[in-house]
Amino acid sequence: MFADPPKLQKALADAGHGSRRELEEWIIAGRVSVNGSPAHIGQRVGPDDKIRLNGKLVQLKFSSRLPRVLMYHKPEGEIVSKDDPEGRPSVFAKLPRMKSGRWISIGRLDFNSCGLLLFTNDGGLANRMMHPRYGIDREYAVRVLGEASAKMLEQLRGTIMLEDGPAHFTHFLESGGEGANHWYRVTIGEGRNREVRRMFEAVGLTVSRLMRVRYGPVTLSPRLKRGQVRDLEQIEVEALLKILPPEIHQRANVHAATESALETLDDFDAADDADYSADGDA
Repeated sequence: MFADPPKLQKALADAGHGSRRELEEWIIAGRVSVNGSPAHIGQRVGPDDKIRLNGKLVQLKFSSRLPRVLMYHKPEGEIVSKDDPEGRPSVFAKLPRMKSGRWISIGRLDFNSCGLLLFTNDGGLANRMMHPRYGIDREYAVRVLGEASAKMLEQLRGTIMLEDGPAHFTHFLESGGEGANHWYRVTIGEGRNREVRRMFEAVGLTVSRLMRVRYGPVTLSPRLKRGQVRDLEQIEVEALLKILPPEIHQRANVHAATESALETLDDFDAADDADYSADGDA
C-alpha cells in the first residue's frame, strides 16, 4: 500500500543498517544526516532524500506500490457508515473483504443521494483527497422540482450564505428538463455536510435527485450499475495521485492521467434501479 513516507530509523533498519534502537542512538549521536543536515528521530524520508550514515551515502528501498482505490456506484437508501442504530443498509457491506487493513471512504454521500463513491486502503490519500486545502472538484447532476427563476439562477451562480459560511459553485450549468423536473450540472471544491442541497434550498428550490458523477479526475463509469463496485485501474490511480501535492505523487512515481466518459442524464433517468447516499457535500 502506498502510504506516508517511513520514519528514518525504520527505513534504515529495513535496509539492514542496524536495529531500530541502534539507529535511534546513532541519530541522537549525530551520525546520520538527511540532505546535508543532522537527522532527528521520527524524521520521515523518501526516495528523493540523500541520507548519509557516518558520512557515507546509503541507499534505501521504498515501496512503489500504488494504493488500492475502489469505485462504487451508490444507490439511494444506503449509509456511508459501518454501524447504524436504525439498521439501514451500509455501503461497506458491498465492498470486497481485505486480508489486512480496512476500507476508508473518500468523502461521503447522504442517505438520499447517489452516484460515485471512492474508497481506499490508504488513510493519507483519503485525507488529502477530502481536505478543502486542495480544492478537489466534486461534480454533481442535480434534479430540482419546479423551474428556477432568473433571480434564483443568478443567486446560484454567485456566492450563497449558508449557516456555516459562504459557499459557491465553481461551475454551474443548466442541463435541460421538462415539466416539473429540471437538471443542472454543478461543481464544488469542498465537502461540507449536504452543501449542494443546502445551496439550492437557500434560493427556494427543492432537490429531488442528487447524483455525484465525478470526484477529481475520476468519473463514474457508465457501465457500472447501481450497487456495483470495481477497482480503479493503475492509470486511474496514478491520475488521482497526480492532482495531489508533490509529497504524495512524486513518491509514487506517477506520470499518467486518465479520462472517463460521464454517464448521461438520460441514462440516469431511465435506470430502473433505486438510488443512493453522499460525500458530506451532497
